Amino acid sequence: MLRVNPFLPSFSMFNKIPFSLLYRSSFRRTLRPFVTCRCNLFAKPVSVSNVNANFFAVDKTRNLSAVATAKKSGLNASNSSTNEMSNKEKKKAKRESPEFLLKIKLDNCSKHGKLEEALGLYDKIISNGVSLTQHHYNMLLYLCAREASGDGGQLDELKELGLKRGFEIFQKMVGDKVSPNEATFTSMARLAVAREDPDMAFELVKQMKDLGILPRLRSYGPALLGFCEKGNAEKAYEVDAHMHESGVMTEEPELLALLKVSIETKNTDKVYEMLHRLRATVRQVSESTLQVVEDWFKSEDAANVGSEKWDVKQIKEAVVGGGGGWHGLGWLGSGRWRAVRTTMTKTGVCHSCGEKLVCIDIDPKETENFAAKLAELACSKEARADFVRFQEWLQRHGPFDAVVDGANVALINSENFNLNQLKKVVNQLQQMSPSKRYPLVILHQSRVARDRNNSAWLEKWKKAGVLYATPYGSNDDWYWLYAAVSCKCLVVTNDEMRDHLFQLLGNSFFPRWKEKHQVRLSATRTGLVLNMPPPYSIVIQESESGSWHVPSIADDDLSNPRQWLCASRSKKTP
Repeated sequence: MLRVNPFLPSFSMFNKIPFSLLYRSSFRRTLRPFVTCRCNLFAKPVSVSNVNANFFAVDKTRNLSAVATAKKSGLNASNSSTNEMSNKEKKKAKRESPEFLLKIKLDNCSKHGKLEEALGLYDKIISNGVSLTQHHYNMLLYLCAREASGDGGQLDELKELGLKRGFEIFQKMVGDKVSPNEATFTSMARLAVAREDPDMAFELVKQMKDLGILPRLRSYGPALLGFCEKGNAEKAYEVDAHMHESGVMTEEPELLALLKVSIETKNTDKVYEMLHRLRATVRQVSESTLQVVEDWFKSEDAANVGSEKWDVKQIKEAVVGGGGGWHGLGWLGSGRWRAVRTTMTKTGVCHSCGEKLVCIDIDPKETENFAAKLAELACSKEARADFVRFQEWLQRHGPFDAVVDGANVALINSENFNLNQLKKVVNQLQQMSPSKRYPLVILHQSRVARDRNNSAWLEKWKKAGVLYATPYGSNDDWYWLYAAVSCKCLVVTNDEMRDHLFQLLGNSFFPRWKEKHQVRLSATRTGLVLNMPPPYSIVIQESESGSWHVPSIADDDLSNPRQWLCASRSKKTP
């Protein structure tokens, strides 16, 4: 007798796939993993030949939008009565519709991780014959995948429930001719990995492009991490290559998984590659990644890899060509590594091995491109005329040696806006300037207008062309950041630049720029102290002698020195 997996949908789903998807062989391949058995023990086996051939004889110009078009056409009959309703009545009817009420309740279940409640709502609404939208299905699939993958931290019963109902709901979605999107595929990939089938997850994400859906990092995550957990390094590398072809950048969790599986399979070349990819994209690593790297350097496999002789000239040329701080020509040296946690001096000298870290230069062209991108983003988020006016003002009065985030400095260690504190910092920067020029102070217009006690000071700065008051309704972050980037100067602020605004700037250039240009302040009994940017780059560095220095992520407390992993060998002679 054929055994049935209760978590898999029946082959009958093929009879319900939207015509717009059926002609695509890629979508049929996508669904194939789900259809490995029959759910009805008493039904006759279904073969591909039983499927009506006309299902596949469709116009290939049709696409996913055909489903939506068909649904809209069904509403034409009621257009005349709907037009007679007022806008207020339409909005009220929409708010009171079963579909809208279900959306609100499912969103709440998703927010609080209530799978059982969501499934109860789903069963009730289906029994009442209400049609579900893509959003409804995606919320349900997300909750099922969340529990099935263990992210909800719930009991095994809920994991099994999420796994079983997730595939059932997806079958219903296909039967209702609701087109899937990236969120749908991502949830199904998570469900596949929860069933310990990363191959299915990878197959799903590979077919997204064929359906005109661009995969994201979260789409690849289940397959990549699933293969890594199973120790299948080759398949993990295949997923990684597919991500690269799709223009999807890996982040620390994915690189850590690839590093682990490379270590487990003793692929030392891949370990070397992953360390360099961490250097290029992550720069400073979390404690979990640092521990894996430390364990690697202390292992026998690490001791047995490396060149005893190398071309010094070639290494130096590679370091210069890469901008400094790495050469990328493979492991150097032989014998066991000495891997220890340590700190750096203020000048960047390692307290463990005595090597001096380098300051990696930034290409001036990169800075110009970044300034242009920053201006474009600012104009899209701010009133364009206001920001263009600031750019013109900056051209007349700049460049500056430093830009001060006035509000941030005035509020450090103070509940109220402390202009005297800001004045002291401004004066200190003026004394430090080679040209003895005042820095540019950016303050919001509301701060300038309400501070009547210091109006004389503010007016003096304005007349000197060193104070710019950003207009009402603006975000002054855009202004002080753009000024610092375009003037190629220091920016004085304790803003860690981690919110949504700064995330728009990406993780490629901006962290490197911030590291070399941000001046932070610390509060002491005598006032604020300026902490200048370090004279070395806080990034994974590979020296010409083969040593490695890996920085950890530091907290915002400047009094706590950053922890580094120093990995060096005694045998370094080329």
